[in-house]
Amino acid sequence: MANFDIASKKTAEISPKDFVDLCFGFETIDITVIELIQPEQPTVDMRQADVVIKAEINGKQVIVHFEFQTTDSSETDMPLRMVGYIVRLIETYGLEVYSNVIYLRPDAGRSDPGQFVQDIAGHEVLTRYKVFRLIEMDGQSILEAKPMGLLPFTPLMKRPKEVSAEAWLRRCVQTADSVNVENKTAYLGTLAVLGSLVYEPETILNIISEETMERPSISEHFAAEALQQGIEQGIEQGIEQGIEQGIEQGARERALKDILEVLTLRLKPYAATVFKPTLETIDDLDRLAQLHRAAILAETLDDFAQVLTENSN
Repeated sequence: MANFDIASKKTAEISPKDFVDLCFGFETIDITVIELIQPEQPTVDMRQADVVIKAEINGKQVIVHFEFQTTDSSETDMPLRMVGYIVRLIETYGLEVYSNVIYLRPDAGRSDPGQFVQDIAGHEVLTRYKVFRLIEMDGQSILEAKPMGLLPFTPLMKRPKEVSAEAWLRRCVQTADSVNVENKTAYLGTLAVLGSLVYEPETILNIISEETMERPSISEHFAAEALQQGIEQGIEQGIEQGIEQGIEQGARERALKDILEVLTLRLKPYAATVFKPTLETIDDLDRLAQLHRAAILAETLDDFAQVLTENSN
C-alpha cells in the first residue's frame, strides 16, 4: 500500500531547505535554496536521482543531492550508485555536488562506507558522500527544531530512552500537527506512510485520530495513494508490455521482408506474391529464421515450398 520512496520525495517538496540544512549539519551558515530540480539525467544504472536541490551556500551555488533507501541496495552497491549520481550531476550542472543517502529502516545502511574507492595505482578514485541512518539521528532535537521537511521522518528516528515507542509516535504526530503546512492531511499522511515502516498502520491511524481528529481524511489519503500507485504501476506495465510487443512485431516484419527479398532475388520475381499470404500467418520468430535460411539455400520455388509445408505440419 505504502510507497516509501514517493513519500520521502514529497517531504523535499514541502521544505527543501530543511534537507540542505541537514546536509550541512544545521550549521550557522548563509543558505538560500534556489530551486528543487526534477532530475531527468540517466545514471550508471538508468535510475533518476531522488532529490536534487540547487542552493546558494555563503554566496556560492552548489548542488545538494539526497537518495532515500528503504533497505540496503540489492541491485547495485550503494557506493557505485552514488558515484554514478555524483559524476552525472557534476557533468550536468557544472557545480560542486554534496551527495547524501538516507536509510529509512532501522536495520538498513549499517555496512554503507560512505565512499566509493578504486584503488588502482595511477588510476585511484575516491568519492565520498554522507550517510544518514534515521535510527541514529536524535529525533527529539528534530521535534524541538520543527523543520517541516524532516518531521514526517521522526517516527523512524532514535527516541529518548525513557520514552516508549507508542508515546514517541504520539509526540511525533502532535508536533507534525502543530506546524503550519498547506495540506495537513497529506502531510500527516506522509508521516503515516513512513511511520508504517516500524509501526502498525492501525496504531498510527488511531493516534492520528486521537490527536488530530483526522483519521477519516488520512484513511482516504491512504486509499487515494494506493489507487494512484496501482494506476501508475498499471501504466508502467502497459508501457513495458507495449514496448516488448513493438520490438517483437518489428523483428517479425523484418524477418518476413528478408525472406521475401531473398525469394525474389534468388528465385522468381513473382515468388513474393506466391508465398507472402502464407508467410504472413507465421508469428514464431524461430520459424521465420529457419525459413530465411531455407530461402537462401533453395534452388527452386518447389524446394522452398517443401520446407514451408514441412514447417506447417
